Amino acid sequence: MAVRPIVRFPNPLLRAVAEAVELFDSDLHDLAADLIDTMHAAPGIGITGPHIGILKRLVVIQLPSAPEPGVYANPSVVQASTEMIRHAEGSVSMPGVTEDIERHARIRVRYQDLHGNERFEDAEGLLAVCHQHEIDQLDGLFWTHGLTRLKRDRLIKRYGKLIRAL
Repeated sequence: MAVRPIVRFPNPLLRAVAEAVELFDSDLHDLAADLIDTMHAAPGIGITGPHIGILKRLVVIQLPSAPEPGVYANPSVVQASTEMIRHAEGSVSMPGVTEDIERHARIRVRYQDLHGNERFEDAEGLLAVCHQHEIDQLDGLFWTHGLTRLKRDRLIKRYGKLIRAL
């Protein structure tokens, strides 16, 4: 529908906790469509309401191998493996920098579809990483929270240099 402006780091909206989706109406469908368009334009493989300044618990994820995006309202991790994996992560709100983050290798996510129906999804590997990353964002935890203070400071400095070079 529309590509919306992306909130950039260090905007405080990226540290705000998103509110639960309660109305599963045409406005929610429009927001989901806008998130999909914005994610594709960024480009990215995941995006949330807070990334565009809308503090609603709505996530869109589309891995390169997926034929269409998944849309998740009010997602939460209800089960996680003890096995952990490391994967390079970044954000549409902080483009140009990535760093390895440790996450659960396999998870089960409970969410609602765009009609309000409860659903579950089992995810592993990159999809599990994306779910955890985006759910953290909904909880006001920007992806850099998973880094040591030293790595976070270095990454923020690298991002600052990148922005100044533009």
